[in-house]
Amino acid sequence: MTFRQFAFRNVLRNKRLYIAYFLSSMFTVMVFFTFAIFAFHPAFSDGSINKNALIGMAASGGIIYVFSFFFILYSMSSFIQSRKKEFGLLINLGASNKQIRLMVFLENILIGFFSTISGILAGLVFAKAILLIAENVLIIDESLDFYFPILAIAVTFVSFILLFFCISIFVAFILRTNKLVDLIKGDKQSKGEPKASVILSIFAALLLVTGYGIAVTVKGVAVVFAMIPVIVIVTLGTYILFTQLSVYCIRLLKNNKSIFWRKTNMLFFSDLSFRMKDNARTFFMVAIISTVAFSAIGALYGFQSYLTKGIKDINPYTYTYSPFLDDNKEVVDNDLQRVNAILEAENIDAKMEAAELSYFDTAGDFTVLIVNASDYNRFAALIDEKELHPEDDEAIIIEQSDAMMTQQKASEVLMQSSIQLEDGQEIQPRSVSKSAVLAEVNGYYVVNDDVYEQLASPVRTEENAVWQVNEANKEKVIEAGKKLQEQVEHKVFSVDYSLYEINKAYGPILFIGLFIGIVFFVSAGSFLYFRLFMDIEEEKRKFRSIAKIGLTQSELKKVVTRQIAILFFSPIVVALIHGAVALTALSRLFNYNLTAEAGLVLGCFALIQVIYFLIVRFFYVKQVEKMIL
Repeated sequence: MTFRQFAFRNVLRNKRLYIAYFLSSMFTVMVFFTFAIFAFHPAFSDGSINKNALIGMAASGGIIYVFSFFFILYSMSSFIQSRKKEFGLLINLGASNKQIRLMVFLENILIGFFSTISGILAGLVFAKAILLIAENVLIIDESLDFYFPILAIAVTFVSFILLFFCISIFVAFILRTNKLVDLIKGDKQSKGEPKASVILSIFAALLLVTGYGIAVTVKGVAVVFAMIPVIVIVTLGTYILFTQLSVYCIRLLKNNKSIFWRKTNMLFFSDLSFRMKDNARTFFMVAIISTVAFSAIGALYGFQSYLTKGIKDINPYTYTYSPFLDDNKEVVDNDLQRVNAILEAENIDAKMEAAELSYFDTAGDFTVLIVNASDYNRFAALIDEKELHPEDDEAIIIEQSDAMMTQQKASEVLMQSSIQLEDGQEIQPRSVSKSAVLAEVNGYYVVNDDVYEQLASPVRTEENAVWQVNEANKEKVIEAGKKLQEQVEHKVFSVDYSLYEINKAYGPILFIGLFIGIVFFVSAGSFLYFRLFMDIEEEKRKFRSIAKIGLTQSELKKVVTRQIAILFFSPIVVALIHGAVALTALSRLFNYNLTAEAGLVLGCFALIQVIYFLIVRFFYVKQVEKMIL
């Protein structure tokens, strides 16, 4: 058997450790290859596609490539640490340091080659589906037909083979073998009881509480200035949390006899502090990487919601006409005729309502829109809103939806003011109603028709007309909206066309962000897999010894599951909390409620992690059971 054959068979013998490394590397190659497919697609060659999207994809490919370097480097260092005993046996049998370095180099080149080939093949298999998804998500006019991406294959293959080659040389160069006796003993050497500082543990808790407190209390532009200090504080607190506070908490639980001596808790806590201490840096890295993924995707999705949902909430009508302040009655009539003509030409059946909106001075020394109940109810009927019938002595405050956090402030201001009538009487607002009728962000009053006739002269008046399309082809509605905004001097606002333009511009950003976030998240899960399975041999020996004194199979599964769950979910739970705080700070920056968006993003990642945990647990328990049966 030649030395190259020995290295090849060594990979096959350690396939359990290498499989996560191989699959993660393959997935990373596949994602990079996907970006290359887009970048070199024939539909993009004529420059008709948004160049910002192409630049973003190129930048994202660079980010993934750089991240892949550190991911592979970390993976290889983890394997080397877990193979000390193997290196010791090889040296004892006569292998030189040079041969061990060569073996590590050949193994990594082998895995890099096959993961690159597999990633490209997987990318080709899913290329058509990905192109179809991208065609809809990116909202482009061209059809992204499938093509055989020769240039993308060449760029991906050369880039990753070069990356694996550089990593292999680097790892082999820095590889140092310890004394033979230390290598042979490997993980049998006693590390002693992990120590945890009470002062550092308290300091970690204070750092996290302080960082969270600042993040959720600052508002507006202050969020930007507080961002860097909060990131530094929380990052430092997270590191000390895993290295000190977690170990200290486990020690407190072990000292509590009522907990430690209950059922199989002694087995559960026996080496948990060791594993938490040994894996602290891995957990810290996973928590930070996962936080970046959660926050990035949550922020992108939340910002899209901020742009689209906010527009939809305050513009419920399909088309809204708002003339310039100096337009006279004749100009307005001509505009309305032109709008109706365009809608008729596009075969769009729309219901129309028009009214003259008047703004008045109030007792609170500010100008506010006041609408009579008849006009309000006409507009409300178009969007199936509830009619209002205020009494003679009351005014109803109308505020927009809850999407914008600022709306409550507007209603509070209006509630503290009153409406002055021409005879000197004042009408007090009695209630607040949430409604999408009329796009008045700062809120307005609705009064009885008789009361409206008694108001003083308005400060200004504005013509307002709306059209509501209930059933129509959405493409026709968008096309008509485009023509209206172009031909009616930008006086007509089409909510569907505006959302189309926003999604068209924002689609590539969201698409790219999702890919990068998924790569980060998958890599974080792979880190946990590496660390978990590197300790499995010691776990096998431990449980095999305990099984001899009466440990049942059900008790084994329970203990193993609890240990895996703690080690698997500790960094993820911390990352979820970090992500929730980060998205809360983002919502306070834009004064926009991101609760639903944050819950959806974090919930999806948590669900994926649970599924990943169940798969890993199945194989882990199966491996341990083999040794005790």
